[in-house]
Amino acid sequence: FATSKGACGPSLCGARPSISLLTMSAAAKESDSPAEDALYAADEATLEAFRNAKPWMNDQKFFRKVVVAPGAAMKMLMHAMSGVERGIKTGGVPVEIMGLMIGRPDPTAPGRLVVTDVFPLPIEGAETRVLADDAEVMNYMIQLGEDLELTRKERFMGWYHSHPFEVEKHSHCFMSAMDVSTQLAWQRLEDRNGNPWLAIVVDPLRSIAKGRPEFGAFRVYPPEYSAPKDETPDFKIVTNDSARVERWGSCWNRYYMLELEYFMSSTAAAVLGTLSRNFLWMSNLTTTPGSDAESRERAREQIRAVDDTLWNASRGLAAMQQISAAQMTSRRRGRDRKTESNVAPAPASEPAVESLLNQVTQLAKSQVFNRAGVGSETPISGS
Repeated sequence: FATSKGACGPSLCGARPSISLLTMSAAAKESDSPAEDALYAADEATLEAFRNAKPWMNDQKFFRKVVVAPGAAMKMLMHAMSGVERGIKTGGVPVEIMGLMIGRPDPTAPGRLVVTDVFPLPIEGAETRVLADDAEVMNYMIQLGEDLELTRKERFMGWYHSHPFEVEKHSHCFMSAMDVSTQLAWQRLEDRNGNPWLAIVVDPLRSIAKGRPEFGAFRVYPPEYSAPKDETPDFKIVTNDSARVERWGSCWNRYYMLELEYFMSSTAAAVLGTLSRNFLWMSNLTTTPGSDAESRERAREQIRAVDDTLWNASRGLAAMQQISAAQMTSRRRGRDRKTESNVAPAPASEPAVESLLNQVTQLAKSQVFNRAGVGSETPISGS
């Protein structure tokens, strides 16, 4: 699981889905709890029929979403953090870690993978080398697999590892050349056996800096598949080669990213909801949403997207005005104009609402803390 952004091998080279546990709690309370609970089990006959059908073998982008149990997410994050601490104590440099995930494809929602638990492996790495004995690791994996067959119904369905690099403008959740090679080997072996394989990358240092889990979920393309021209793993078209290599590594066109969400049982959601209401509400006062460089860059991207949408809409309206009245009825023209003019509000609403919420939060904090220091003649609350 080397992480260098160097060149890919000749046969291989091409949230931002992350939220905090408190955000997961809020999302769970707004979601359909019975549906969340259902993710902890699956009908064996339906699942087996889905595995035998293997619809992902005919579609290189069949899987678009992965849902992760909060316990699995916390175990991955804690494992990655332990590599950071251990590396700093022994050599001054954080070490990479690796583990295996268990779960299944979801037959009730084709295109979705479910991760229910993870198991750390006795492997450590630093840049381009792995610090572990291969025989020891293989014996450990064999023993773990045998134990799981006796105690769990899920299968191994993927692997995770960390990229403990310095916090920069972009997340370090990407696939290096070695990552792509490793994922491709597992994916070609397991996919054909009805067990689609997934890779998750954890960025532990960014998780600490942002106060939320920073994960990326990926699957790779086979060498015979050619991704759309200039399409990056997040399905955006980027023509600047240095920009896409900086963000996604030199194998930017050999893999794609899945949307990552979390799920929890109704009981767990209720417990976290109680904790957040009674004990952790003050965490909202210690953060400044929208003030970091990443948020500002995202806002600029959203504004550019709105500008592009408006430009395309104006061009469409201009083209329509040149069409002869004999070629289009008045009723059809009115309907098309309405469609074109409604393109902009959808993408424009997201940055507007986000900016408004950030400003309201800052205003509330200013009122609370600034007025708190004023004398008794300026009360904090009305009485």
